[in-house]
Amino acid sequence: MGADTFWPEINGAASFIARLSAGLAERGHDVHVAAPSYSNKKLGAQIEEHEGQKFTVHRIYSLRWYPHPWLRFSLPWRIKQNSARILDRVKPDVVHFQSHVVIGRGMTIEGKKRGIRIIGTNHFMPENLLEYTLIIPPFLTKQAIKAAWGAADRSFRRAERVTTPTRKAAEYLEANTSVEGVLAISCGIDAHNYTPNMQPRTDNLIVFLGRVVEEKQIDKLIRAFAILDSSLDARLEIVGGGDQEGRLKSLAAQLGVSDRITFTGYVDEAYLRHALTRASVFAMPSIAELQSISTMEAMASGLPIVAADAMALPHLVHDGENGFLFEPGNVAQLAEKLTAVLSMSHEEILKFKKESLTIVESHDIQRTLDTFESLYRGEAVNGDVTAPATAESGQ
Repeated sequence: MGADTFWPEINGAASFIARLSAGLAERGHDVHVAAPSYSNKKLGAQIEEHEGQKFTVHRIYSLRWYPHPWLRFSLPWRIKQNSARILDRVKPDVVHFQSHVVIGRGMTIEGKKRGIRIIGTNHFMPENLLEYTLIIPPFLTKQAIKAAWGAADRSFRRAERVTTPTRKAAEYLEANTSVEGVLAISCGIDAHNYTPNMQPRTDNLIVFLGRVVEEKQIDKLIRAFAILDSSLDARLEIVGGGDQEGRLKSLAAQLGVSDRITFTGYVDEAYLRHALTRASVFAMPSIAELQSISTMEAMASGLPIVAADAMALPHLVHDGENGFLFEPGNVAQLAEKLTAVLSMSHEEILKFKKESLTIVESHDIQRTLDTFESLYRGEAVNGDVTAPATAESGQ
């Protein structure tokens, strides 16, 4: 596995890589992950435990990209040498790279030289990284995005098969590169790890789960929360950490809702799952989700979802069936949809809860593991392995 982001960082790509690697290790595969070192104190191969399974992680010397809240990068001028060293030591049957940025580029170049089967998965939108790139002036943004997609194209063209988490993300990748035939394979989730609460709710708790960063549009959620009718007696819990936490706390204070909003910061898995069990509704205002594992976790917890009608979220949220979609950035509409859920009868809420559980069944991690095993063996996989098609999503 070539991973430009991995534990201890908490984000969708890192979680997927850990889940996929652990699932493959549990099935008896010898799994190795090449990832940045986050301390540079321990470099090279070491046994690590993630998701309850042990496998080998090759930690590569890295530097912090300070404009970004968590991004680290391995040295580009040494990545081919580092990749060659790891590949020659491990002699893998397949290389599965999870981004093209640095480690993915090195692994694909050196893997191709050695005739190793290469599978690529794209989790990233170059546009999301540009806000942290202080050296690129605004008037060069379009050229920078084009260059970033050009780099992605070069790496993904070295792969035998390319995947993304959803059909929307696959179309997005195909539209910006020369890569064709991209498969949509869900990141997958083990629904058995979550505990739905099907009893009548005793309070109105709105939960957001994810990185507290600008692209998640959490400020819109706080503004929508502030204009909810006071008779709802709603509370909001922001589960996760990130560079926007201070700014969002200030916004909550300005709007006079600090006493009804909880910022948890980074939490462990037990707290995360309990928060979803306690919630009345899950809110995801983000406009940059190529799948949204946290939304799937909320669905596995039997929650109705209110989400932005953007990127891949409509693949998970079927408007009027397991939640509602709102126009991205539309605070009034977000408040309206939250009010609709919080005002529903128990019988109406149960229908939404059950539909969330039904939809998330198609994202079972075992299906994801089966499909990647087939790709690793070079077997033909011609159809997507993701949520069923809907008329609106165009899947």
